[in-house]
Amino acid sequence: MFPPPHQQPLTRLPSLPDLLLTALSVCFLVSSSKPQIGSSRCPFHRRSIKIPAMSLTTKNNLNAVPPRRHNFASPQSLSEWLKPRLPSESFASWGVKPGTKNVHNLWLELSQGETSLADSTPPVRTVHVVLVLITGQHGKFLVESHQELSDGNVRKRGRPLSEKMKPNEDPESAAVRGIMEELGSVISGGLNIPDIVTIHPNSYHMTVEERDSGSYPGLPGCYVLHTLRATVQGLPEGDFSTFEVDEYGGHFQDNNLAHQAVSVKKHYWTWLPAHSLPS
Repeated sequence: MFPPPHQQPLTRLPSLPDLLLTALSVCFLVSSSKPQIGSSRCPFHRRSIKIPAMSLTTKNNLNAVPPRRHNFASPQSLSEWLKPRLPSESFASWGVKPGTKNVHNLWLELSQGETSLADSTPPVRTVHVVLVLITGQHGKFLVESHQELSDGNVRKRGRPLSEKMKPNEDPESAAVRGIMEELGSVISGGLNIPDIVTIHPNSYHMTVEERDSGSYPGLPGCYVLHTLRATVQGLPEGDFSTFEVDEYGGHFQDNNLAHQAVSVKKHYWTWLPAHSLPS
């Protein structure tokens, strides 16, 4: 059993050696170059790195997402750039095929620095995601079974709480923000989210996956996954659902752009034993 959250303070992740910092910096720089034929589409090599948790690391540690430039003035300009670089049938299915997102979603991700696109054919979408393995009673983990979308469709998930990271955001901060946005509606008492979240020491590790995007068919993806284990006070013991905090509405002067994107309206959660978690 883990110590009660109030006895175990929120810990900070460590920075890595300068050599690894330099190596990963180079990876980000080459993310905008065109991949060579036969090489990996991902600017990172597939790997897994386990890093022990320590306290008092600097805010701008290596695990923070670097700023990304975005040069598309509007969703329309992004669409015009994508069309000749993607299979026409795949691109036409964005926002039409159930469970997919549309070009407004991708433009908003780029605008907020959550996603970068390599200037290649096809483009490669790189996104940093924090995965939060929330532990409950009897050693079970919280898993999102499916989502209800703003267009009325349902998207299957079958994964722990996940949140795209923002520029200069470290995994811990992204994890707490994701918990607040996706689980805050069921945590009673008006408690301050950081006070009821405990990140487990020595639980952080990073992996890199290369796969086509389910949200944007035909768009190759490089997913840098930052995984943490955590406990959260006040969650229901059985299956439950939560309402999503407005994903985009408060971030843009032209709120119409956010309304045209496909957003998550409701999350559905269940508790599963560790052996049932997706690998």
